[in-house]
Amino acid sequence: MSETEKHTVGALVSVLVLFAPGFLLHEAPRFPGTLAGGLLGIAGAILLVLLLVYSLVKRSGWLRARVTKHASLRTFLSFHVYAGVVGALLGILHSGHAYQSPLGIALVAAMLTVVLSGFVGRCYLAQVGADLREQRAMLGVLRVRFDQIAADGASAAPRGGTAVALSDLRAFAPLASGSGAGSSEVPLRRLVSAIADLEYTIGRREALSRALSRWTVLHIAAAFVMYPLLALHIWNGVYFGLRWLR
Repeated sequence: MSETEKHTVGALVSVLVLFAPGFLLHEAPRFPGTLAGGLLGIAGAILLVLLLVYSLVKRSGWLRARVTKHASLRTFLSFHVYAGVVGALLGILHSGHAYQSPLGIALVAAMLTVVLSGFVGRCYLAQVGADLREQRAMLGVLRVRFDQIAADGASAAPRGGTAVALSDLRAFAPLASGSGAGSSEVPLRRLVSAIADLEYTIGRREALSRALSRWTVLHIAAAFVMYPLLALHIWNGVYFGLRWLR
């Protein structure tokens, strides 16, 4: 996902999160049954159902081989992300913030869980993984340099090379300031401190990644709950009639 898509989806999710508790400021109990409310609900339901297209294409080899000739799997994923966020937003607008029935409340909760878990997995965890790979690579460079210094022993100190070899690492550019006799002692301490700090940061990020790694399970479980609730909600609307047709 490109930076533009991340910012766009993030903005839409922010709007969705702000709209969801709107009942604290405004309620329109009759709006869902009006023409405008009904159209918003229908559009939102269609988008939520179309989320299944990506899952079908991804998990069906036969379908994927035929469909990806016309559009890449990444295109379907982008549609999946946008359709989920926009569909949930339309669903919130359709509700008129009139969270009065247990079915409606459960459907909104499941819908928000699907969207937020998908956003965390698609955007946030992907960024955490990229940062971890970068930090591990940097840690590898620092450790190699430290091992070289340890192998060279005291003979490496007068050359002031402790920090110079690390000058390509922008985050540790201050290490390159040491030079001259006896100056390598301070950069070496900074090198050890940088390794320790980086190991601590990586450990924290790995713990966060493990804690959020179950997002797929939560995402799929919430979807299994959402679609029966959505079907029951649509059935109730058809069974009891649409007020704007009366």
